[in-house]
Amino acid sequence: MTHKPPLLDINEIKKILPHRYPFLLVDAIVELNLDEGTIVGQKNVTVNEPFFNGHFPEEPIMPGVLITEAMAQAGGVLIHQKGYKEHLALLLSVNNAKFRRPVVPGDVLYLHAKEVHFSSRAGKIAAKGIVRGKVVAEAEIGFALVKGKR
Repeated sequence: MTHKPPLLDINEIKKILPHRYPFLLVDAIVELNLDEGTIVGQKNVTVNEPFFNGHFPEEPIMPGVLITEAMAQAGGVLIHQKGYKEHLALLLSVNNAKFRRPVVPGDVLYLHAKEVHFSSRAGKIAAKGIVRGKVVAEAEIGFALVKGKR
C-alpha cells in the first residue's frame, strides 16, 4: 500500500481551525476537491486519547459525539478552503446521526464531508466516518458562519 503525503498537515490545520488539544480531532487532510465540494480528513485514534480513560476504559470506544465533532471539523476546513476564510463555522445542527460500528484505539478514522449548501451566513455538509472501508458514523451537520479571526 502506498501512502500519499497529506494535502494539509496538522500545522496547516491549526492555522484554519481554532481548536486545540484535546479538541482538535483532525490530524490531516488527505483529499480535497473544491469543484465537487468534498474533503477527506484523517483522525489517527490512539489509546492515549484522554476520553478513553472514562469512556468504557476496559473496552475503549471513541464517543459518538466526538466522531461527530471530528466530521464537523473536517467540514470546517472545507468551508475555509471554499473561500470563507474570514468566518468561523459554529456548530448549528446535527441531523440524522447514525453510529454503525465502534471506533477503537488503532483505528484510522477517515472523515468524509460533502458540501450540501454554503452561504455567507450558514452551511451544511453530509458527513461520514469510515474505518477500514466501512461506514462507522454519518450525519448531516449544519453550521452558522460568523465573522471571526479565522
